[in-house]
Amino acid sequence: MARWTEEAEIGTPYWWADAPKVEVGQEITDRCDVLVIGAGYTGLSAAIAAHDCGATVCVLDAGEPGIGASTRNGGMAGAHPRFSWDILSQRFGSDVADQIFAEATTAFDWVRDLIKAEGIDCDWQNTGRIQLAWTAKQHETQKQLVKAVQEKSKVRVELVPRDALADDIVTEQYFGGIRFLDHAGLHPAKYHAGLLQAALRRGIPIAAQTPATGWERDGTAYVVQTPRGLIRANKIILATNGYTPNIFPWHQRRVFPLPSYIIATEQLSPNLIQSLAPGGRMMVETRARHSYFRLSPDKTRILWGGRAAMVPMDLPRAADRLQRTMAAIWPDLAEVKLSHVWTGNTGYSFGHMPHVGSHDGIHYAMGYSGSGTVLAPYLGAKAAYQALGDPRGATGYIATTLRTSFLHPGSNPHFLQAADRWYRHWVDRWETRKGRV
Repeated sequence: MARWTEEAEIGTPYWWADAPKVEVGQEITDRCDVLVIGAGYTGLSAAIAAHDCGATVCVLDAGEPGIGASTRNGGMAGAHPRFSWDILSQRFGSDVADQIFAEATTAFDWVRDLIKAEGIDCDWQNTGRIQLAWTAKQHETQKQLVKAVQEKSKVRVELVPRDALADDIVTEQYFGGIRFLDHAGLHPAKYHAGLLQAALRRGIPIAAQTPATGWERDGTAYVVQTPRGLIRANKIILATNGYTPNIFPWHQRRVFPLPSYIIATEQLSPNLIQSLAPGGRMMVETRARHSYFRLSPDKTRILWGGRAAMVPMDLPRAADRLQRTMAAIWPDLAEVKLSHVWTGNTGYSFGHMPHVGSHDGIHYAMGYSGSGTVLAPYLGAKAAYQALGDPRGATGYIATTLRTSFLHPGSNPHFLQAADRWYRHWVDRWETRKGRV
């Protein structure tokens, strides 16, 4: 079992220790042009965009702003397409595929410029990212993806053969990779705090511990119930992703909470860090474990995340699973102590793609499926522009879809219990064998 430094309580994210504490109230306004539900990356960006368009805005959060995935993720910034151009073209048409590929650079630049314009100190580092191929077949697929990305977008990528991986990562476990040269790393909790401060500077009221408990139409407007009273709004933007409440069942059936788990090691020596990850890049794998890992911003620790389970589980057990996965890549880390383990929900869609749109007149952006660090604020702003009829709301993600599945007829994703067993007992073992070929 994992050994602990006892620096933090089990379940506390590494990021929380040195992030600014931004105080918000619980007061609400009884009327606004745009009501944003959710105060994570999506919601705060939507609120800022709507305010800057001249709308009066109010933001609600069921808990403390950012306590969900916005301050719990791995802090990897990039917006490259999850699928190949051919797959996107088959699903949505060639024009949409072209637009999504082209928007990768647009979204990344938009977020980088937002951080600069708002003066957000979030340990932004131009590290680049490497996607590591677990099998020889996956590396062949990477070759096709590199070709499409180079032809269809401005994203700078390069194929990395197996014998050149040591410039980035020292291990024998991978068959090659793709370097995304312009991707970055950041501190997610500082990033969220900066967005929150930017909204508060604009005088946008943000009510913590104020869940939306019901809603109804009232003519062309909406009335939303909260424990603190009613709010009448001309528009609603739903920005809850993997934390969507039961009063929005249509959205719950299309975006389900998939837990991700992360550990942080104790402080490691500079020599050990250099011997493991000399490239200092953000690192992700192609295998179904969805392992993602990086150096801490101060380059003293390894942070390792992934699918310890597809359902909630005991965090010390999750930490043990993640450390064993990490040690299979880097045996030198098998006995190091851990300082943190935590979890958070990714908002996953059945198509593994985000979508921006409206249903019953309620605008939303969600379903980031693990790509929310850039796409959540970018598409949150798009949702706001669409709600206000601003042409800046145009995006290829309007043409993606949020479909549901017979496996998920209600609010709770019970199908993940069976999926968790399938992946752990079959998919992971199969991939382990393929990775040895």
